[in-house]
Amino acid sequence: MSKMAQDHQAINLGQGFPDFNTDPKLINLVNEAMLKGYNQYPYMPGVEPLRQAIAHKVSALYQHHYNPETEITVTSGATEALMAAILSSVHSGEEVIVIDPSYDSYVPAIQLAGGVPIRVNMSAPKDPTETFTIDWDQIESAISSKTRLIILNSPHNPTGAVLTESDLDRLEALVNGTDILIVSDEVYEHIVFSPLKHISLASRPALADRCFVISSFGKTTHTTGWKIGYCCAPVEMTKEFRKVHQFLVFTVPSPFQYALAEYTSDAATYLNLSSFYEAKRDRLAQGLAKSRFKPFSCPGTFFMLADYSEISDMDEANFTIWLTKTHGVTVIPVSAFYSNPSDPSSNHQLVRFCFAKTDEMLDMAIDKLINI
Repeated sequence: MSKMAQDHQAINLGQGFPDFNTDPKLINLVNEAMLKGYNQYPYMPGVEPLRQAIAHKVSALYQHHYNPETEITVTSGATEALMAAILSSVHSGEEVIVIDPSYDSYVPAIQLAGGVPIRVNMSAPKDPTETFTIDWDQIESAISSKTRLIILNSPHNPTGAVLTESDLDRLEALVNGTDILIVSDEVYEHIVFSPLKHISLASRPALADRCFVISSFGKTTHTTGWKIGYCCAPVEMTKEFRKVHQFLVFTVPSPFQYALAEYTSDAATYLNLSSFYEAKRDRLAQGLAKSRFKPFSCPGTFFMLADYSEISDMDEANFTIWLTKTHGVTVIPVSAFYSNPSDPSSNHQLVRFCFAKTDEMLDMAIDKLINI
């Protein structure tokens, strides 16, 4: 879709990346780190100051203390962390529960590990005030003697849904007394909108003890191209994780790590992120409300779903192509995040807008959309 947006000179509200720069202070810190000579291979699990900063942040926010030496690993983005977590824990023939719609790297990683993805659909919202929700009865039915891993994502891409305490209660009950591990993809942890707060699986000791908790500096600092993420996990899980990490990438760039360590020591750099994106979310929602799109509730992430049923009866993929070519705005079909995008059960006449864009870009898109 990004290629199509470029080809048709459309406004790209599809792919999930900010179109504005990061804080100049952070750029200066990277430059300073380079000038100080931090340009060679760093310690394989990540430089100590950054692992310390991560440990402090997680402890302050979620009241769980990870040992920065043995339980925190800095990775080449969250995608590498996801791959390493899956490859280090899933063996041939074991099953992994994936909750659709889902981020597109999960299933290929499972298949590379020789695992079997077991896909369970979320319950789709019935009106714009609702969000997608996990059907825990369906998850329970999908668990078998071969289940090795459950992958969760909150705040959720592409739907913007967030896990609740009751969700974690149900998850705890399901895995209690089993050997099932969990991967918790929490890359949008700092983009959750008032009055809600992010509920990390690290906040539940019974879940943290069996969980790879994964996050990303790219989403938090508007630096998706730097590819710096991290994984927190119990020591024995981290030992296996690092064996894979070593031969996937070995380590990640030194100057970015040292810069992020100093930058992240100021909690305001991530605690103020939700209000920044909430203003953009509201700007897009108010604009779409003037159009024939129906914006849906968006508790978290920088993505918003919208219903286009008053505009067209096309399936989601064809609608997004038509919207790009005919009206110059690119979005993503939610059906693309399912195992079979063309199946009727994958199509709810919903598309995903990314609002991690400048206000000018959002306004230009809205002007086009209200005239459809």
